[in-house]
Amino acid sequence: MKTITSQLAVATALSFAVAATPALAQSEADNESTPDLPVNSSILTISNSIVVSAEGLEELDFIAGQDALEVEEILQNLDGQIGEVLDKLPGVSATSFAPGASRPILRGQDGERVRILIDGLGTADVASTSADHATTIDPLTVERIEVLRGPTALLFGSQALGGVVNVIDRRIPTEVPENGVRVDAITAFDTASDLRSGGASLDVGLGEMFVFHVDGSYRETNDLEIPGFQLTEELRADLLADAAEEEAEGELEEAAELREAAAQEDFLPNSATETYTVNGGIGVILGDSTFGASVGYYDTFYGIVGNPEGGHHGEEGEEGEEEEGEEEAETVSIGLEQWRFDFKGDIALGGGFADRLKIRAGYSDYTHTEFEGTEIGTVFDTETFEARAELIQTGGGVIGAQFTSRDFEAVGEEAFVAPNDTTQFAVFTVQEFDLGFAQLETAGRYENVDVESETVGVDRNFNLFSGAVSLVGELEEERGRVGLTVSRSERAPAGEELFANGPHIATQSFEIGDPNLGTEEAWGVEAFIRLAQGDATVNFAAYFQTFSDYIFLNPTGEEEDDLPVFEFLQSGAEFFGFEADANIPLVEADSYTLTADLRASYVEAKLSGDLSGPVPRIPPLSLLGALEADIDAFNIRGEIQHAGGQESVVEFETPTDSFTFVNLYLTWRPLQNNQNLSLQLAGENLFDTTGRRHSSFTKDFVPLAGRNIRASARLSF
Repeated sequence: MKTITSQLAVATALSFAVAATPALAQSEADNESTPDLPVNSSILTISNSIVVSAEGLEELDFIAGQDALEVEEILQNLDGQIGEVLDKLPGVSATSFAPGASRPILRGQDGERVRILIDGLGTADVASTSADHATTIDPLTVERIEVLRGPTALLFGSQALGGVVNVIDRRIPTEVPENGVRVDAITAFDTASDLRSGGASLDVGLGEMFVFHVDGSYRETNDLEIPGFQLTEELRADLLADAAEEEAEGELEEAAELREAAAQEDFLPNSATETYTVNGGIGVILGDSTFGASVGYYDTFYGIVGNPEGGHHGEEGEEGEEEEGEEEAETVSIGLEQWRFDFKGDIALGGGFADRLKIRAGYSDYTHTEFEGTEIGTVFDTETFEARAELIQTGGGVIGAQFTSRDFEAVGEEAFVAPNDTTQFAVFTVQEFDLGFAQLETAGRYENVDVESETVGVDRNFNLFSGAVSLVGELEEERGRVGLTVSRSERAPAGEELFANGPHIATQSFEIGDPNLGTEEAWGVEAFIRLAQGDATVNFAAYFQTFSDYIFLNPTGEEEDDLPVFEFLQSGAEFFGFEADANIPLVEADSYTLTADLRASYVEAKLSGDLSGPVPRIPPLSLLGALEADIDAFNIRGEIQHAGGQESVVEFETPTDSFTFVNLYLTWRPLQNNQNLSLQLAGENLFDTTGRRHSSFTKDFVPLAGRNIRASARLSF
């Protein structure tokens, strides 16, 4: 693989408008002067503007569907994978491939249509290549997670068609701690996975100009405990029928193995995980300007739960006979590591046309190894360089540019994607105009994408144009806002979609790409309303998106290497859905408050044209209702979380039953007038209910965790 040369880019910046969660974009200093809001409120109104703090975001209303999790909510939903942490948010599901790999799904979109960022730059891993690949983020060291759904999320890249997850940490400090030193620490233990975890960060001021930062985390789990049988009733019945056939043919050992697999219960074999991270950074404060750099290391090793009906691809001998020892399936595990280097600059320009210039750049060296037993199966190597700059206009608006270079290579028996290089360059802008009766907000993006594979002998170049226009009006007496957004977006096919040709064991399929795929285009319309009356807030958004040349995997009905063959095709597609949430104070007294938290989301997606039918793995209706009481130093939250059944399926996909979890959280802050120490006891899935996510490739043999009791603590001073 060639090494990426340093290339400077000027890159994106955007201002959006967002229905933000409480304290979404506020610094601690800002919070001191802002009235307290309910912990789980989904909107923050400040001077009649909706504010979010992700890099380059200011006070626009483009995104109707937006949420953020602060430290307390991350602690409440703590998990090793970012998809599981976010799953309760409206419009968000998770791939749930394995306890060690779960990526967020936004509005039914996954993979190359969702961008996951660390402080504005991509994670630079290969999680979008396959559902069994983990994202290189450890929630233990995260300060805030912002989820942006809607048309202008595309301003972070053409791959953000479904939305953006922006993870904020402090590895590059931008201010000197108040007392010269800041320490944050978190630890957690649970019963369902025998979790042992801890993370800590330290910021030290070196005079008035320099700040040094270091953080680290460690997380280890055993095989996950589950309620009842590992397999669905249908899959168990298939295995038992196969066992009867094997027994009738005199294959007693094979029959016994099949019956043993069908009887597996109480825990998920080969689902243990181990992860650790180390990061260090330095910040330089020069008046109103700041600069900084950081280096980070991420390492994880996790098991892949095997499909009793399948398994990893095995080699055959010259005469077509199975190699010795192949009959006993090897356990599959993944070890990955990433070195990451980042730079950030925020330069005060002193007014005039532009107020600030923000610059971000990052380089990543990523290696991902798949093991079959102790043998190396496939190795993925990726080098990525990304840079972006944004010019923040004094009167409102942003002009920016972005550059990304990615070299991808996979070597091994299951390297189903040919080596390829992707280069992207983009320029874009966001502007706002006051019309008096309403506010007009516009955004535009041009992106050039070049995807080349020397191995295949193909070099594709794409010119992409995306834009959005939003008209936003304020309700009487400043009680909220209502708006309508129309957008057009384009996405170039990814290297995996162009050059795949081989067995993809993660999805139990043989995948064939098409180097002639064209640009994916979509038109969308989204209406939203955000209401605020005192501490009560209500948000609702409905959206419709129609695609031409939607890229998807289609079954051919053929088999290759004992796997069903799927090929990447393009067709029309339509997505319709809504998201809603409400945070309503029920009782407000001097010593306690009681608040209701309600959330709902739904998405329906279907292919149109010659290849009509549902889009695979679309999440079903999702509902959540909670009551939360604050009583002096205690916070008590009870939840009912419901996932509907999904009967709209395609070939090679099975229906999924509905399930309901009951969760309870008790948080105690023992230090009087001090929120810096939090002790939490959580009970999740208290009735030990079997739950399977329809959005998961592995849901028929990887159920969600059973009853789980978790104890955690967070300290900050």
